[in-house]
Amino acid sequence: MLFVKDFVRMREFYGRVLEAAPVNTEWTDSWALFDLEGSGFALHAIPADAGGVVSGERKAVKLIFAVDDVPSELMRLEAIGVKTIGRTWQNPGESCDCLDPEGNVFQIAARASLPRLFGRS
Repeated sequence: MLFVKDFVRMREFYGRVLEAAPVNTEWTDSWALFDLEGSGFALHAIPADAGGVVSGERKAVKLIFAVDDVPSELMRLEAIGVKTIGRTWQNPGESCDCLDPEGNVFQIAARASLPRLFGRS
């Protein structure tokens, strides 16, 4: 789950990125649950009384989404306006970091490369 400031904007953004609509039917004004072929991903509006919950690149969270073809997926994401971050240590055919509208970093990574990327060759 990712806490977000602008829930509506982020729900629309991740809907486009994930090519999926939220599946939940309750609390739709503050909660969005995406079913991603057996995996779940959720957005939750930051509650007004949440205190120190923040969003952005300084957050200690990095979402990783497995894809079959990183270059094709990267072209699709760039076409819908997703900002990418070129990391010198990343192989562009294996992974790429991106930013959502609130500055949260997420990565697309080649499904076939995930074991190696996680140190499980």
